[in-house]
Amino acid sequence: MTKLKEKEIRDETIDLAEKLILENGEPLEVPITHRFTEGLYIREIFVSAGTLFTTETHKKQNPFVISLGKYKVYDGENILVIEAPHTGITEPNTRRLVYAEEDTIWTTFHVTDKTDIEEIEKEIFIDHKNKYVDPDLLEQHKNIVRSIDIYPDNKKIGGK
Repeated sequence: MTKLKEKEIRDETIDLAEKLILENGEPLEVPITHRFTEGLYIREIFVSAGTLFTTETHKKQNPFVISLGKYKVYDGENILVIEAPHTGITEPNTRRLVYAEEDTIWTTFHVTDKTDIEEIEKEIFIDHKNKYVDPDLLEQHKNIVRSIDIYPDNKKIGGK
């Protein structure tokens, strides 16, 4: 099977899962803590045990650390169990379906000089449209998630 066909099957599977998650569950509340150092954006996500969610599709390779908890991850080919402490590398075009078996902290690190979260997300994630999900529902979900973002210095840098 070609890599393109594998990606299409992965995206179809994850898109259908995302549709079911968004249509049948409460909006996901995952606090994201945004930190910046010179040339680096650090994105720390806390996910409660029992949460099922999908990830964005990554444009670039980046390191990640699981510092707390345990996940089951479907990456399009395998179901992996990732348990803290764990350090890994996310490869370009990675998209995941994730189930948090325990409260989990997943931290990613992205090389960038930007400080506007929306601009950074355009830089690090592929714009993927899920043909099965109402765009208004997805936007509503993203607004709820964004509303609980955490900025340790108590201010948003760039962005809204």
